[in-house]
Amino acid sequence: MDASASASGVRRVEAPGTGRGALSLWLVDHPLVQHKLTLLRDRTTPMAMFRATVRELGLLLAFAASADLPRGERTIETPLAAMRAPVIDESRLLIVPVLRAGLPLAEAFCALMPTATVGHVGVYRDAHAHPVEYLVKLPPPPHAGPARCFVVDPMLATGNSAAHVIEVLLRRGVSLSDVRMVSLLAAPEGLDRLGRSFPGLSVHVAAIDERLDENAYIVPGLGDAGDRLFGTDH
Repeated sequence: MDASASASGVRRVEAPGTGRGALSLWLVDHPLVQHKLTLLRDRTTPMAMFRATVRELGLLLAFAASADLPRGERTIETPLAAMRAPVIDESRLLIVPVLRAGLPLAEAFCALMPTATVGHVGVYRDAHAHPVEYLVKLPPPPHAGPARCFVVDPMLATGNSAAHVIEVLLRRGVSLSDVRMVSLLAAPEGLDRLGRSFPGLSVHVAAIDERLDENAYIVPGLGDAGDRLFGTDH
Protein backbone atom coordinates (compact mmCIF):
# COMPACT_ATOMS: atom_id res chain seq x y z
CA MET A 1 0.00 0.00 0.00
CA ASP A 2 1.19 3.52 -0.79
CA ALA A 3 2.40 5.21 2.38
CA SER A 4 0.18 8.24 1.67
CA ALA A 5 -3.01 6.15 1.50
CA SER A 6 -5.02 5.33 4.58
CA ALA A 7 -6.28 1.84 5.29
CA SER A 8 -9.81 3.07 4.53
CA GLY A 9 -8.88 4.31 1.06
CA VAL A 10 -9.66 7.92 2.00
CA ARG A 11 -6.87 10.45 2.34
CA ARG A 12 -6.55 14.18 2.85
CA VAL A 13 -5.14 16.11 -0.11
CA GLU A 14 -2.95 19.08 0.66
CA ALA A 15 -2.47 21.76 -2.00
CA PRO A 16 -0.73 24.73 -0.37
CA GLY A 17 -0.48 27.88 -2.43
CA THR A 18 -3.61 27.15 -4.50
CA GLY A 19 -7.26 27.99 -4.06
CA ARG A 20 -8.01 24.38 -3.23
CA GLY A 21 -5.47 24.57 -0.44
CA ALA A 22 -8.21 26.30 1.57
CA LEU A 23 -10.52 23.28 1.29
CA SER A 24 -10.82 20.25 3.49
CA LEU A 25 -10.23 18.05 0.45
CA TRP A 26 -10.53 14.27 0.61
CA LEU A 27 -9.64 11.81 -2.14
CA VAL A 28 -11.48 8.48 -2.04
CA ASP A 29 -8.93 6.26 -3.78
CA HIS A 30 -10.12 2.88 -2.55
CA PRO A 31 -9.48 0.14 -5.18
CA LEU A 32 -13.20 -0.52 -5.67
CA VAL A 33 -13.87 3.17 -6.23
CA GLN A 34 -11.09 3.49 -8.78
CA HIS A 35 -12.15 0.31 -10.61
CA LYS A 36 -15.72 1.55 -10.96
CA LEU A 37 -14.50 4.96 -12.03
CA THR A 38 -12.58 3.29 -14.87
CA LEU A 39 -15.85 1.72 -16.04
CA LEU A 40 -17.40 5.18 -16.18
CA ARG A 41 -14.48 6.66 -18.08
CA ASP A 42 -14.65 3.97 -20.80
CA ARG A 43 -16.59 5.40 -23.73
CA THR A 44 -17.92 1.93 -24.61
CA THR A 45 -19.74 1.46 -21.28
CA PRO A 46 -23.47 1.31 -22.12
CA MET A 47 -25.98 3.64 -20.52
CA ALA A 48 -27.56 1.08 -18.18
CA MET A 49 -24.19 0.01 -16.81
CA PHE A 50 -23.06 3.63 -16.57
CA ARG A 51 -26.11 4.56 -14.51
CA ALA A 52 -25.79 1.53 -12.23
CA THR A 53 -22.09 2.21 -11.69
CA VAL A 54 -22.71 5.84 -10.77
CA ARG A 55 -25.15 4.65 -8.13
CA GLU A 56 -22.64 2.09 -6.80
CA LEU A 57 -19.99 4.79 -6.59
CA GLY A 58 -22.51 6.97 -4.79
CA LEU A 59 -22.85 4.32 -2.08
CA LEU A 60 -19.08 4.19 -1.60
CA LEU A 61 -18.73 7.97 -1.56
CA ALA A 62 -21.64 8.32 0.85
CA PHE A 63 -19.86 5.95 3.22
CA ALA A 64 -16.71 8.10 3.08
CA ALA A 65 -18.41 11.50 3.26
CA SER A 66 -20.56 10.54 6.26
CA ALA A 67 -17.70 9.27 8.43
CA ASP A 68 -17.94 12.23 10.80
CA LEU A 69 -21.72 12.30 11.27
CA PRO A 70 -22.65 13.27 14.84
CA ARG A 71 -23.83 10.30 16.87
CA GLY A 72 -26.18 10.00 19.80
CA GLU A 73 -27.30 7.01 21.84
CA ARG A 74 -30.51 5.27 22.75
CA THR A 75 -31.38 2.32 24.88
CA ILE A 76 -32.32 -0.88 23.05
CA GLU A 77 -32.92 -4.50 23.98
CA THR A 78 -30.81 -7.09 22.19
CA PRO A 79 -31.88 -10.76 22.44
CA LEU A 80 -29.51 -11.03 25.42
CA ALA A 81 -29.35 -7.69 27.24
CA ALA A 82 -30.17 -4.01 27.35
CA MET A 83 -27.53 -1.62 26.05
CA ARG A 84 -26.91 1.97 25.04
CA ALA A 85 -26.45 1.87 21.25
CA PRO A 86 -25.15 4.53 18.83
CA VAL A 87 -27.63 6.24 16.49
CA ILE A 88 -27.72 9.15 14.07
CA ASP A 89 -30.61 11.57 13.66
CA GLU A 90 -31.49 11.13 9.98
CA SER A 91 -34.18 13.81 10.23
CA ARG A 92 -31.35 16.36 10.39
CA LEU A 93 -29.69 15.12 7.19
CA LEU A 94 -30.30 16.92 3.89
CA ILE A 95 -29.30 15.57 0.48
CA VAL A 96 -29.21 18.06 -2.39
CA PRO A 97 -28.52 16.74 -5.90
CA VAL A 98 -27.54 19.28 -8.53
CA LEU A 99 -30.05 18.57 -11.28
CA ARG A 100 -30.07 16.63 -13.36
CA ALA A 101 -26.88 14.60 -13.21
CA GLY A 102 -26.84 14.47 -9.40
CA LEU A 103 -30.00 12.37 -9.18
CA PRO A 104 -28.38 8.87 -9.23
CA LEU A 105 -25.91 9.96 -6.56
CA ALA A 106 -28.77 11.24 -4.42
CA GLU A 107 -30.54 7.89 -4.80
CA ALA A 108 -27.44 6.16 -3.46
CA PHE A 109 -27.23 8.49 -0.47
CA CYS A 110 -30.93 7.93 0.22
CA ALA A 111 -30.39 4.16 0.19
CA LEU A 112 -28.05 4.55 3.16
CA MET A 113 -29.98 7.40 4.82
CA PRO A 114 -33.60 6.57 3.94
CA THR A 115 -35.29 9.12 6.21
CA ALA A 116 -33.07 12.04 5.23
CA THR A 117 -34.84 14.92 3.50
CA VAL A 118 -34.04 15.74 -0.13
CA GLY A 119 -33.89 19.14 -1.77
CA HIS A 120 -33.34 19.98 -5.43
CA VAL A 121 -31.50 22.80 -7.12
CA GLY A 122 -31.66 22.90 -10.92
CA VAL A 123 -28.76 24.62 -12.66
CA TYR A 124 -27.55 24.52 -16.25
CA ARG A 125 -24.48 26.05 -17.84
CA ASP A 126 -24.92 28.79 -20.39
CA ALA A 127 -22.64 29.30 -23.39
CA HIS A 128 -20.03 30.88 -21.14
CA ALA A 129 -20.16 28.07 -18.52
CA HIS A 130 -22.01 30.34 -16.10
CA PRO A 131 -24.75 28.79 -13.95
CA VAL A 132 -28.39 29.52 -14.75
CA GLU A 133 -30.84 28.55 -12.00
CA TYR A 134 -34.20 27.12 -13.04
CA LEU A 135 -35.42 25.40 -9.87
CA VAL A 136 -34.98 25.60 -6.11
CA LYS A 137 -37.11 23.25 -4.02
CA LEU A 138 -35.79 22.72 -0.50
CA PRO A 139 -37.62 21.18 2.46
CA PRO A 140 -38.17 23.31 5.57
CA PRO A 141 -35.18 23.02 7.90
CA PRO A 142 -35.51 20.80 10.98
CA HIS A 143 -36.07 22.60 14.26
CA ALA A 144 -32.42 22.25 15.28
CA GLY A 145 -31.12 22.89 11.76
CA PRO A 146 -29.46 20.32 9.48
CA ALA A 147 -26.61 18.36 11.01
CA ARG A 148 -25.23 17.65 7.53
CA CYS A 149 -26.07 18.77 4.03
CA PHE A 150 -24.65 16.63 1.23
CA VAL A 151 -24.44 18.43 -2.13
CA VAL A 152 -23.95 15.78 -4.82
CA ASP A 153 -22.94 16.28 -8.45
CA PRO A 154 -20.92 13.79 -10.53
CA MET A 155 -18.67 16.41 -12.14
CA LEU A 156 -17.00 19.38 -10.47
CA ALA A 157 -15.67 21.21 -13.55
CA THR A 158 -15.57 25.01 -13.31
CA GLY A 159 -17.12 24.84 -9.86
CA ASN A 160 -19.63 27.55 -10.79
CA SER A 161 -22.74 25.37 -10.48
CA ALA A 162 -21.60 23.88 -7.18
CA ALA A 163 -20.78 27.34 -5.84
CA HIS A 164 -24.24 28.56 -6.84
CA VAL A 165 -25.93 25.70 -5.00
CA ILE A 166 -23.84 26.23 -1.89
CA GLU A 167 -24.72 29.94 -1.94
CA VAL A 168 -28.41 29.00 -2.09
CA LEU A 169 -27.99 26.79 0.97
CA LEU A 170 -26.04 29.41 2.92
CA ARG A 171 -28.77 31.98 2.23
CA ARG A 172 -31.27 29.48 3.65
CA GLY A 173 -29.32 29.33 6.89
CA VAL A 174 -27.21 26.19 6.39
CA SER A 175 -23.80 26.50 8.03
CA LEU A 176 -20.80 26.02 5.74
CA SER A 177 -19.27 23.68 8.32
CA ASP A 178 -22.23 21.33 7.82
CA VAL A 179 -21.95 21.19 4.01
CA ARG A 180 -20.25 18.25 2.30
CA MET A 181 -19.59 18.55 -1.44
CA VAL A 182 -19.40 15.11 -3.08
CA SER A 183 -18.36 14.52 -6.71
CA LEU A 184 -16.96 11.66 -8.75
CA LEU A 185 -14.50 13.80 -10.70
CA ALA A 186 -13.04 17.25 -10.11
CA ALA A 187 -10.89 19.57 -12.16
CA PRO A 188 -8.24 21.65 -10.36
CA GLU A 189 -9.95 24.80 -11.64
CA GLY A 190 -13.24 23.86 -9.97
CA LEU A 191 -11.58 23.01 -6.69
CA ASP A 192 -9.71 26.31 -6.75
CA ARG A 193 -13.01 28.12 -7.34
CA LEU A 194 -14.63 26.49 -4.32
CA GLY A 195 -11.58 27.05 -2.14
CA ARG A 196 -11.49 30.75 -2.92
CA SER A 197 -15.21 31.19 -2.27
CA PHE A 198 -15.71 28.82 0.67
CA PRO A 199 -12.53 28.31 2.67
CA GLY A 200 -12.92 25.35 5.00
CA LEU A 201 -15.53 23.60 2.85
CA SER A 202 -15.30 19.80 3.04
CA VAL A 203 -15.09 18.14 -0.40
CA HIS A 204 -14.95 14.43 -1.22
CA VAL A 205 -13.98 13.27 -4.74
CA ALA A 206 -12.95 9.99 -6.35
CA ALA A 207 -10.38 11.63 -8.65
CA ILE A 208 -8.80 14.97 -9.45
CA ASP A 209 -8.20 15.11 -13.20
CA GLU A 210 -5.70 17.13 -15.23
CA ARG A 211 -7.56 20.21 -16.43
CA LEU A 212 -10.54 21.72 -18.22
CA ASP A 213 -10.60 21.93 -22.00
CA GLU A 214 -11.66 24.99 -24.00
CA ASN A 215 -15.32 23.98 -23.57
CA ALA A 216 -14.98 23.65 -19.78
CA TYR A 217 -15.12 19.84 -19.83
CA ILE A 218 -12.91 17.79 -17.54
CA VAL A 219 -9.93 16.07 -19.23
CA PRO A 220 -9.54 13.10 -19.38
CA GLY A 221 -12.89 12.96 -17.59
CA LEU A 222 -15.75 10.77 -18.71
CA GLY A 223 -17.70 12.99 -21.07
CA ASP A 224 -21.02 14.62 -20.19
CA ALA A 225 -22.32 12.70 -17.17
CA GLY A 226 -25.93 13.81 -17.65
CA ASP A 227 -26.03 12.76 -21.28
CA ARG A 228 -24.45 9.39 -20.54
CA LEU A 229 -26.80 8.80 -17.60
CA PHE A 230 -30.00 9.58 -19.46
CA GLY A 231 -29.19 8.80 -23.09
CA THR A 232 -29.54 12.36 -24.36
CA ASP A 233 -27.46 14.19 -26.92
CA HIS A 234 -25.16 17.01 -25.91
